[in-house]
Amino acid sequence: MKIYGMRITGVLAACLLGLVWLAQPVRLMGQTTAPAAAPAPGTAGIHGHVNDPTGVPLTSGEVRLTTDKNPNTVDRKFEYSFPIDASGNYKGDGIKPGNYVAAVFQNNNTVDFMPAPMTAGEDKTVDFDMSRKAYIDKMSPAERDQMEELKKQNAATMAKNAKIENLNAMMKQANADMQAGNYASAVKTMTDATAAKPDEAILWETLGDAQSADATAADKAAKASHTTDATVPDKLAAAVDSYQKALTMNAASAKPRPELPAAANNQLGAAYGRLAMASVSADKRTDAMKSMAAAYDAAAKADPKGAAKYYYNESVMLYNVTVTPEEPAGLVDAAAKALVVAADNVIAADPTKADAYYLKTQGLAPQITMGPDGKTLVAPPGLVDACNMYLKLAPAGVHAADMKGILAGLQEQVQTNYKAPPPPKKK
Repeated sequence: MKIYGMRITGVLAACLLGLVWLAQPVRLMGQTTAPAAAPAPGTAGIHGHVNDPTGVPLTSGEVRLTTDKNPNTVDRKFEYSFPIDASGNYKGDGIKPGNYVAAVFQNNNTVDFMPAPMTAGEDKTVDFDMSRKAYIDKMSPAERDQMEELKKQNAATMAKNAKIENLNAMMKQANADMQAGNYASAVKTMTDATAAKPDEAILWETLGDAQSADATAADKAAKASHTTDATVPDKLAAAVDSYQKALTMNAASAKPRPELPAAANNQLGAAYGRLAMASVSADKRTDAMKSMAAAYDAAAKADPKGAAKYYYNESVMLYNVTVTPEEPAGLVDAAAKALVVAADNVIAADPTKADAYYLKTQGLAPQITMGPDGKTLVAPPGLVDACNMYLKLAPAGVHAADMKGILAGLQEQVQTNYKAPPPPKKK
């Protein structure tokens, strides 16, 4: 049974970790702007780069040009002004030749200046590096202390950004490994990533994806060779633990990811479902099925618009448990009843989903009993309705013959223009 709408194990969450900026934005040393086009005849141009005293680009302000020799800087007139961009670069043209002084302004205050004589046709480069010794020597002790503190903050931010960039690269590599079927490698990569930053929810979610995919692949390989793999339950239990940590870390985050609770709970439900099928103990299987239902409920609560998808995934998992012939009768019965509940939840969320009615019949079919005459089969409430509703929605569907067979066995006629009663509301 294909699990429609399921978030396929092995596909990484699309969002990567964002870079963190502290204090003044830390960037690689900016390069001087490329020379501008040749100035118009009779004029000059100017371009350059501006660094603050900590050695990082100045990201705001402007460079102004003046030929005014007025010693009173407040009254000095500036003929031209060019903005500094986010990379610390500036440029301008159309400048009348002259013996200029170029000054860096921030918040309408001069913070540095350089001589900038310009001749006609020249595109002059004037860089401002406020980390130069001559500039630092003129700073007050308080300004120097502030500069050193900023340097420390910037160094810490750069280290943090480098770490996050590395984690992003690890997630990308894990994604590539999972797409290539190298699940063990993906598990190792994401285990290292969570060790490096154990409070990042998306890393735990991705580790859970890798562990779940690794377990699924191992189980598939074992079944193909008609054996069992004793490592599968442990791998699934590890995936369960990772998804739970992802949910815990996300809830504790100052900026939780709004999409993570639904996605992680959906994957957690799938991991519990596979664990229910892989466990050898009936008690463990029962516990896993209960936990699976709780996870899918949580996914639907976190993303009500996707409720039909999550409950459908749960229904398919329960269907797979139900049809396992070697299960104890009590467990099969419990799974069958749980399947009916999950299918009703799908129907409540999306009454047009034909396969939900088929899954409901598979949960109700084991409850068919023999009538008092010992010859007539008696259907449990809802079975006939579910068969007819499937046939109404998918008259040529892959399960249409099965639905007609159940109705024939119950001596019920296929109803045309059938309208099913409303599904029971979820408690």
